[in-house]
Amino acid sequence: MDHYVTLGVAKNATPDEIKKAYRKLASQHHPDKGGDKDKFQEIQSAYDTLSDPQKRAQYDNPQPQMHGMPGNFQWGVHGVDFGDIFNSVFQQNSPFGQPRKPIFRTRVDVTLDEAYTGTNKILELNTQQGKKVIDIAVPKGVNNHDQMRYNNVINNGILVVEFNVLPDLRFDRKGHDLYCNQSISVLDLLAGSLLTFITINKKELNVTIKPKTQPYVQIKLPGYGMPIPNTDRYGDQYLLLKPYIPDNIHQDIIDSILRNRTQ
Repeated sequence: MDHYVTLGVAKNATPDEIKKAYRKLASQHHPDKGGDKDKFQEIQSAYDTLSDPQKRAQYDNPQPQMHGMPGNFQWGVHGVDFGDIFNSVFQQNSPFGQPRKPIFRTRVDVTLDEAYTGTNKILELNTQQGKKVIDIAVPKGVNNHDQMRYNNVINNGILVVEFNVLPDLRFDRKGHDLYCNQSISVLDLLAGSLLTFITINKKELNVTIKPKTQPYVQIKLPGYGMPIPNTDRYGDQYLLLKPYIPDNIHQDIIDSILRNRTQ
């Protein structure tokens, strides 16, 4: 039961608003006035929690308590033992004496490609009830440090997974956009050219380089970045043109450039 719903107040209600709502409802549902006893107890419990700043803060932001230092457990994917992290979660009690669902937390590595396409991860967990295998879905577009909540996947509890998106050798990610360096001959910058670029989803794009393009220009490829969660849109891809001098450049070309500079 949501205490705010019970009292009919918003989650940002002031202490005075909470007190006013409680008095009104308590007067209506008091057993001495013919009210329902269970309903009155719900109202009383809600007020006891929300009128106390410390209890209200804990109710608004429930945090599982871990025993021991972080070094007392291991975490991993595909058969790696998660250790005692799942056994050390403190199960909080609700105001009515009924246990709340325990909250378990862990971290999972995903590659940038997996973050692009979405994937599934198999977690093998050692719990007090023995080994448990969990199959979780990793959503498309997940970013580093994003957290996702999975209900009823372990011991009828809640699993909160923080995703660690591993660095990629080719692409740098900033939000939903991708960045990478593109080597290009200085001659192609001067004369113009057509280069082939392979996107993160393995699509080949023909990118036109205009004549007399300056080095270190950034070219934007709209819609070829990372998926934007809960939409059908994508970020953008940016290419930074990094020039190089070809080893087999003909001396006539060098002489021509030198002549033009002296004119």
